[in-house]
Amino acid sequence: MTVLPSQTQILIIGAGPAGSAAARILAEQGKQVVMIDQQQIGRDKICGDGLIPDAHKALTRLGLLDAVMTQAQHVDYVRCVGRHAHVDIKGELAVLPRRILDEMLVRHAIAGGTQFFGGIRFERALEDNNGRVIGAVLRQGEHQIEIKADWVLLATGAVPKALQTANMCERHTPNGVALRAYVHAPTMVGRITEMEFVCSVHCRHGYGWIFPEPDGVFNIGVCIIDSYTLHEGKGKRKTDANLRQIFDAFIAEYPQAKALLQEGELISDIKGAPMRCTLQGARWSRAGLMVIGEAAGATYSCTGEGIGKAMETALLAADAIINARTDEDEAEIRTRYEAGLLALKPKYELYEKANRIHAYPWLADIVIWFANRNEKLRTRMSGILRETSNPGNPFSIKGVRRILFG
Repeated sequence: MTVLPSQTQILIIGAGPAGSAAARILAEQGKQVVMIDQQQIGRDKICGDGLIPDAHKALTRLGLLDAVMTQAQHVDYVRCVGRHAHVDIKGELAVLPRRILDEMLVRHAIAGGTQFFGGIRFERALEDNNGRVIGAVLRQGEHQIEIKADWVLLATGAVPKALQTANMCERHTPNGVALRAYVHAPTMVGRITEMEFVCSVHCRHGYGWIFPEPDGVFNIGVCIIDSYTLHEGKGKRKTDANLRQIFDAFIAEYPQAKALLQEGELISDIKGAPMRCTLQGARWSRAGLMVIGEAAGATYSCTGEGIGKAMETALLAADAIINARTDEDEAEIRTRYEAGLLALKPKYELYEKANRIHAYPWLADIVIWFANRNEKLRTRMSGILRETSNPGNPFSIKGVRRILFG
């Protein structure tokens, strides 16, 4: 049995991009950091594996971008595919399996001074008599362990169990669901060179994707970004979506996907995972505890991008702790963190509005048709990747009218 310390300054639950990013920054600033995860280093994570500009920015601050890019598949364009045409949007892009990326991030955190322990499960928050979180109760096999901490950062991803046990969950159901597989297809290298996002009648309220990975491997999947959709003005209700059927229909409908599965070899299980988006579904903090990453809803609607956003929220929490004055109480630290998330919220809401394009394939067709004929529109779409353009503009009815009629 691994012996964990009984006390630390910072206890981080979860060793994905958010947990590892926070751990690295806090440890290199001299904080005593313990990070735990249910799994050992090298675990897999259901994801599209795409690294877009926000992820590059976070990795740059962590001092890890060059090392990641050495192993990643470089990509120059996102290909937006409609029913009848496609358009290529330039961007700073890369693809790297999460198994590799997450291991690099964990080891980088360890190199910065973090103590990491795998195979440890979060049971519940440890509280004082006033209800302040002062650590966590953990489980290692049959053994229960208590660790006291000045701060607990919950970075447990989209599955709500940890949020529930920490009394932080406001919505149990996810915003979206995704299904992903890896295919080894050397004959497709050079034929699929972009990150392909495919609008499809079979993926309404979501999209299909094919991303090129290193070594002739391709990440293929489908997702529904909004598991709750508007129905005839009667409000929102949960969609009845069978992702495996959608995945099979995507392969049957989209020629590139069909060729990939015909010529390649499936080298993974076809696995699904929930998604938490739009900074909704969880309380962001309580006394002694902050929620970061996808647990806080850090994934974007519309694009499904979550790696960079998860790290961005983690860095906000780390900075709130690091920049605290010696006489500052923990409520002020939490207020600073939540203010950072509130500043991001309008952008998340814009991406949620842009998600309507997935419900109306004809809308994507119009935007793609005009983007191929209008460099200014392509530049605006590239700005969406860089988060310098309003994502709601091209994909709204008003935006389409402007495209059509000037």
